[in-house]
Amino acid sequence: MRKYLFGTGILTAFTGGLTLLRGLREHEPFTWRQALAWLSWGISLALAIGAIVDVRRASHGATVDKDSPVHGRESKLRRRRIARQLER
Repeated sequence: MRKYLFGTGILTAFTGGLTLLRGLREHEPFTWRQALAWLSWGISLALAIGAIVDVRRASHGATVDKDSPVHGRESKLRRRRIARQLER
């Protein structure tokens, strides 16, 4: 579980969200640039979560979409998962 929570995508999205929250405390009016920044942050967070879901599915033997970053490495992830289970 910790490899998912402390992945670089999630950490980057989290720190980006904190930066956007700090920008709200400046008592500035909400502009279209801030709206685009929040939209960008949401997309980044969704992509990071999607990558985590794809890695989990691939390691459990399910197929993933062809546009996934882990497509083609499913068997490798499955072997790693089985090896970790046997070590325990």
